[in-house]
Amino acid sequence: MEQYVIKGGSRLTGEVLVSGAKNAALAILAAAIMADEPVTIENVPDVRDTRIVLDAIKEIGAIVERVDKHTYKINGSTIYSTTVDYEYIKKIRASYYLLGALLGKLGNAEVALPGGCNIGSRPIDLHIKGFKALGATVEIEHGMIHAQSDNLTGSHIYMDVVSVGATINVMLAACLADGNTIIENAAKEPHVVDVANCLNCMGANIKGAGTDVIRIKGVDKLHGTSYSIIPDQIEAGTFMVAAAATGGDVLINNVIPKHLEAITAKLVEMGCEIEEYDDAIRVRSNTKLTHTNIKTLPYPGFPTDMQPQMAVILSCAEGTSIVTESIWENRFKYVDELSRMGATVKVEGNTAIITGCERLTGAQVAAPDLRAGAALVIAGMMAEGYTYVDDIKFIERGYEDFDEKLRGIGANIIKAECEKDIKLFEFSVS
Repeated sequence: MEQYVIKGGSRLTGEVLVSGAKNAALAILAAAIMADEPVTIENVPDVRDTRIVLDAIKEIGAIVERVDKHTYKINGSTIYSTTVDYEYIKKIRASYYLLGALLGKLGNAEVALPGGCNIGSRPIDLHIKGFKALGATVEIEHGMIHAQSDNLTGSHIYMDVVSVGATINVMLAACLADGNTIIENAAKEPHVVDVANCLNCMGANIKGAGTDVIRIKGVDKLHGTSYSIIPDQIEAGTFMVAAAATGGDVLINNVIPKHLEAITAKLVEMGCEIEEYDDAIRVRSNTKLTHTNIKTLPYPGFPTDMQPQMAVILSCAEGTSIVTESIWENRFKYVDELSRMGATVKVEGNTAIITGCERLTGAQVAAPDLRAGAALVIAGMMAEGYTYVDDIKFIERGYEDFDEKLRGIGANIIKAECEKDIKLFEFSVS
């Protein structure tokens, strides 16, 4: 079984390049099948989740041409099936974007219920509410969601809670519906804006993405285009925290600093020095970091996907920090693993109370989900001695060449496939 092996104590320095946004890519790849002309998507991150969606799109008949590692040309004119029961699609949350895309394009869709990381329940009631408001009938049977409509019609939809997935899914279906659709209390995340921008490049008429009211005027059809996905906000944030956690000095390239403001503010509050450029951000840390309090909120608040990484760095900060998780109820599953490394963390409901310790020590740990796995890698880089991170399949769902990029800025880390790899690594860095 593959695992990351890390020897802690190295200070990260140099430059690292951020990949395209995974969460935007998954929705945009689904959107691309809605046109009957080729759609070229650039800056696609080469991660497990995007490969699964591309395979699922092929399974239903779309033409998928790999131009290079990060560019795909997709043509949805050859789709012959609206049933997406591809074996692996159940494992990722973004499978439901194919529901909105196929419903909007063909008026019929049947997609396996979504999976993903076990960080909390992922209700699809808001998705169903939105589809029904557009005139679709929706049923769930045998682990499949079936949506059907002879004629989708624009509607006024209020989201009971802010939901990125439901906002995007309704947007996908509504852009080809008759008439006008208004989505109120819409999610404002950068990847919602990115999906809307891509759809507009394909001929959709969407206004207000990035605000809490999105207005969509239905069009008859979408056409081909070429579109480049935004940089990954969470990957950039993860490298920012890794630099700060190791007392490093790292220039993180291919970022949109505006998307990182909540993370930047907290790191500055803790004592980091941060410089922003047009498409890069530099993080320097050379003093003992201090405690802070964090509460996860929908964008532009502090992102839930950065909560585990920040908790790790706070585990060695001076004083006591309080981290409140308001999005996912199971997001503290990594705490037991972090405690094995010497952290002092007490979880009460949706709140973690973190008392800063002098240092972490290496241990055998397992990644419980994508972001927590990345956080444990950061913990390993902070720790004294060797850390062995199992279940790295979760990490590879959303980080492209994670170990390679970290090595490029000075981390002592390898992806080991066997005991021999581990021994050679330990010998080489001892």
